[in-house]
Amino acid sequence: MVRLVFVDVDGTLVGKEGVPECVWPAVEALRAKGIRLSLITGRPGRGHALAYARRLAPTGLHVFESGAVVLAFSRDPHSPPAHPLLVEALPQEAAREAIRLARRLGLPLEGYTAEGGFYVEGDSPLLLAHQELLGLRAEGADLLRLQSPLVRLQVLAGLEAPLGALLDRLPPGLSPHVAESPKMPGVRFVSLTKRGVSKLSAARFVAESYGLTLAQCAMVGDGENDLELLRAVGVGIAMGNAPESVRRAAHRVVAPVEACGLAEALLGLLG
Repeated sequence: MVRLVFVDVDGTLVGKEGVPECVWPAVEALRAKGIRLSLITGRPGRGHALAYARRLAPTGLHVFESGAVVLAFSRDPHSPPAHPLLVEALPQEAAREAIRLARRLGLPLEGYTAEGGFYVEGDSPLLLAHQELLGLRAEGADLLRLQSPLVRLQVLAGLEAPLGALLDRLPPGLSPHVAESPKMPGVRFVSLTKRGVSKLSAARFVAESYGLTLAQCAMVGDGENDLELLRAVGVGIAMGNAPESVRRAAHRVVAPVEACGLAEALLGLLG
């Protein structure tokens, strides 16, 4: 029996029109059966993603920053409402090389720190649109001069951006994760984390924190950056809007996000 379900955000929980309301009764049905839920996303643990996590599971563990941060949510009045349980910082020199590379290629760049800071270089319209998507305002900064450790860098690449040149020249020590969002069509989000840090590594940490194995877990996702985890869990479920490679890797395929695919996936785990 599945005892923990990981839920991706963009293209899984969130579609072009936001979160379909049909999702929340299905979430309540799983929670009533004692099945845990955990948000797992490349987004930071702030803004809209934080609100999604709280509604999905007000207490428990949620994964942000493509696996670089796990936050523990608590209702205990003597504890912070959300505090970091796991933080994986980028190797400093590798991060510096990646920043310089993105600058040479003219790619819009974001930086996320261990303390929850959100910083951008430049004034690309893509950066501004992404802030609207996240429900956050970023600070302009020279990412090479930040005092706080970075947990993730992110490049925003339009269709004509030299994404191949970036991926081919990344320094050792970093892992790239490419994702998309239905709310920003045509834009690829390239998250850079510490090598070995991914949704899979963080999901394994969360499962073990609950005394579970990944075989006792399910994952619902739609992107190439979900593939490893979809294959590793006991039940991997792909959204109908996922690429063919993701649908092939999954144990089950449900309807697209706008057609209540996530609700279908969650309710199917009750049988």
